[in-house]
Amino acid sequence: MNITARLAISLALIVGFCELATAQTWPEHPVRFIVSQAAGGTPDILCRLITERVGRAIGQQIVVENRPGGGNVIGAQAAARAAPDGYTFFWATAAALVTNPYTFKPLPYDPARDFVPVAKIADGVFLVLANPAVPAKSLGELFAYAKTEPGKLAFATDGPKNFSGLIAAWLNKRAGTEIAQVPYATMPQGIQDAVAGRVQLVVLAIPSAAPLIASGALRPLAITTKERAPGFEQIPPVADTFPGFDFSGWMAVAAPTGTPPEILQRMNRELALVLDDPAIVTRLREIGFYTHGAGSLADVAAYVQGQYKAWGEVIREIGVAPD
Repeated sequence: MNITARLAISLALIVGFCELATAQTWPEHPVRFIVSQAAGGTPDILCRLITERVGRAIGQQIVVENRPGGGNVIGAQAAARAAPDGYTFFWATAAALVTNPYTFKPLPYDPARDFVPVAKIADGVFLVLANPAVPAKSLGELFAYAKTEPGKLAFATDGPKNFSGLIAAWLNKRAGTEIAQVPYATMPQGIQDAVAGRVQLVVLAIPSAAPLIASGALRPLAITTKERAPGFEQIPPVADTFPGFDFSGWMAVAAPTGTPPEILQRMNRELALVLDDPAIVTRLREIGFYTHGAGSLADVAAYVQGQYKAWGEVIREIGVAPD
């Protein structure tokens, strides 16, 4: 064996030993979780709820750092550029990991290259809601009405490239309708207009939709996941009308690529323990999110890859171009 080969083997052994030693002593100081949305929003609330438990388990404080703006791009970019030393994790939305690559050009980070998925956290279900004045009590009736009375309906969305806008466009595509979208810079205004009847339809996550349903301000027509949601079993899935329709907003934890595998495994294990706690499951449901556990590192990687492919097919079919 020549000297170059021996040096390469020695270097690899040294690097491997250092990584193992680092993983065995981790964490030696506080761990940072970057959230790409503002403090007080649902992702922030969920992150703080879960990581407070994880921090106790690993014996170090977890610091939540909010980096909102740019459609999750600012926070995702900050997490992607962080040192892969196990002290920075990304509390990632589905938008940051699977839809942004199709809707932003250029994107200053590559989700597949720059991140390693660590754990699935929870799914956030969306509901299609109508103002009670709309003469439709089901999705089928809604689109029949839209065809016979073109121009009478509009969706309030948070933009054509965000989840509500993409779902509205996909429903139009499957139904063969052209219901207009009215984009809002802030969805509370869109919700107010839907309740007032200035727009007739809106796509909302359960936390926003639940009180409006309870008060009768808006009528639920369908849920965007293939299975009915606990507590909302009376609302049929979109898939009952359009087979195969199954989309939700979800959250996952990711780490910068190169983070030591032993640390990834440890974080995955700690998150799994938290998400298996019945009290946490109940609290998530109260907020409007549903968890099936963290999954293994391989499971969550496969899930993210599958979601990336599925959303890519949808976005290409509805004709959304990146900008």
